[in-house]
Amino acid sequence: MSRWWPAPAKLNLYLHVTGRRADGYHLLDSLAAFSDIGDRLSVAPAPRLTLEITGPFARDLAEDDPRKNLVWRAAEALAARLDRVPDVALTLEKNLPVASGIGGGSSDAAAALKALAAHWQASLDEQTLCAIAAELGADVPVCVVARASFFGGIGDEIVPAPPLLPAPLLLVNPGIALPTASVFRARQGAFSPPARFAAPPASVAELAALLKERRNDLTDAAIGIVPAIGTVLARLAAQPGVLLARMSGSGATCFALFETTAAAEAAAASLKLEQPRWWVAPGQLV
Repeated sequence: MSRWWPAPAKLNLYLHVTGRRADGYHLLDSLAAFSDIGDRLSVAPAPRLTLEITGPFARDLAEDDPRKNLVWRAAEALAARLDRVPDVALTLEKNLPVASGIGGGSSDAAAALKALAAHWQASLDEQTLCAIAAELGADVPVCVVARASFFGGIGDEIVPAPPLLPAPLLLVNPGIALPTASVFRARQGAFSPPARFAAPPASVAELAALLKERRNDLTDAAIGIVPAIGTVLARLAAQPGVLLARMSGSGATCFALFETTAAAEAAAASLKLEQPRWWVAPGQLV
């Protein structure tokens, strides 16, 4: 029976744009954390590399060339590093919305690297996997780490963050894909300083208070492109028991932290009734 490897949603609990390089790439300071909501991936022996995509969001990738998918590219990159044939059948269960600001594709690629390293019995440490991951995309290395981390630069600086509690949360997406590049192009205004902290929050409320002193610098630009993000944030902020409502990454997915799991689940039930076309998923930080 195939083992399923998790590809958890990556949340930017805060995201500051700290500058811009001469080549146009933006410099970031962000706290990335991971949830128990995500895609998952399985590996099986096969004569040649194949990729099957299933799950509720498979339809959004149905017309794409599978060879351009980050999972496929991860398999080819690792096989090349190991000087072997990528003789596997990969199945990706796509549970996260596509182009939604929660690192779905990057986390899928990271899961593929870890799953295939185990399948091929390759003794590769995390640092080596991160080096391969960096060739695939800026967010892939932190998804290989899959622990709360500060990341900076263009995603190439990863530093362990203080441990975070398993905070109850709710993810909501209005059902609109939002390309990251469009949001960065639309961003205006001054740059923000880095805002890392050293002490682990003692409670979910303390974590929320720390995050309120920070922000997501891409929010206004994203709302300008997809106004529904503003509606999502307003509805999340109005839920009983909510501690913080914020957009993740470049959007359009937003998250809310709650005092209790019961409050998060009640908010999920309410929003599903209110907005049946929205993607609404309760869970927790891991």
